[in-house]
Amino acid sequence: MSKSVFKSLLPIIGALVFIASVQAHAEEPVVAEDSFAPAIAGVTAGGARIELIKEGFDGTEGPIALPDGSGSVLFTETRANRITKIAPDKTISTFLENTNGANGLAFNGNGDLFAVQTVKTKVGIIYPQGKEKTLTENFEGTAYQRPNDLVLAKNGGIYFTDSGTRPSKENPTPPPSTPGVYYISPEGAVKRLANDIQRPNGIQLSADEKVLYVANTSGEYILAFDIAADGSIGTKRNFAKLAGWGKTETGELSSGADGLAVDAKGRLYVASSAGIEVFSDRGDALGVIPLPKKPQNLAFAGKDRKTLYAVGRGAAYRIAVLTAGVEGRVK
Repeated sequence: MSKSVFKSLLPIIGALVFIASVQAHAEEPVVAEDSFAPAIAGVTAGGARIELIKEGFDGTEGPIALPDGSGSVLFTETRANRITKIAPDKTISTFLENTNGANGLAFNGNGDLFAVQTVKTKVGIIYPQGKEKTLTENFEGTAYQRPNDLVLAKNGGIYFTDSGTRPSKENPTPPPSTPGVYYISPEGAVKRLANDIQRPNGIQLSADEKVLYVANTSGEYILAFDIAADGSIGTKRNFAKLAGWGKTETGELSSGADGLAVDAKGRLYVASSAGIEVFSDRGDALGVIPLPKKPQNLAFAGKDRKTLYAVGRGAAYRIAVLTAGVEGRVK
């Protein structure tokens, strides 16, 4: 080939090399990078790393600290019908299989693992093996529709939500929705506390266990109720206005409010469409920690309980925080 012909081909050769390079890079998987949290007084230092642990989980819900002193955290892969463990070194392992679609979790002081379950809908103990027990699978003869989250009080009582039914592509005309908030007393009696919340989801107790918080996914506010000595609740009130409130892709109004957690200073952390929203114990908005994927639930863990884990949309993250979770709680 003559030099003149070769020179004339150089632009074409360069273009082909460029195209090949672009195609090669386009085929490479995109690796998600860590992001960083804003400064929120007492909550996060400015620039605190939001560490991506892993993506690709199959239904991410129900994180809680494993109460064995290891600093590990558990969460549910609801669709995969299992509970997954994340060790402090980010090692991933299966903690429990065949969980009956476990969603929200709670441990008692004896190490019994309680779960709201979504396949055969019920609430009960699912671990350790041999101690499985159903606490309730219906209310006054009517089966629960979608048990969603729960919190265990110090006295042994259990508060849990049933978020009801929603139309989906798989089931566009579900049965009429009958959402509710329920209480199982330490003696095992079941009482419905509320049936006027459109979509009750996450549920949590204040640090002193005098207030019950409920996330209404379809609403603009976190709801709060004062708790009586017998475990019953008082009048519903709006506690905190959510930044995540707005129209969804389908045109519905929603805040995306889901899981809740409380720190040792009584601050309330809310997984919502905006990210992790943080409120004072009076309901004042303190700030938002945005995440690459919208969180569904969150919990304090780590040996010093100063690590906040968040899961959602198939991803798991962790963030170093300035204030620990409530002592003696797994969430």
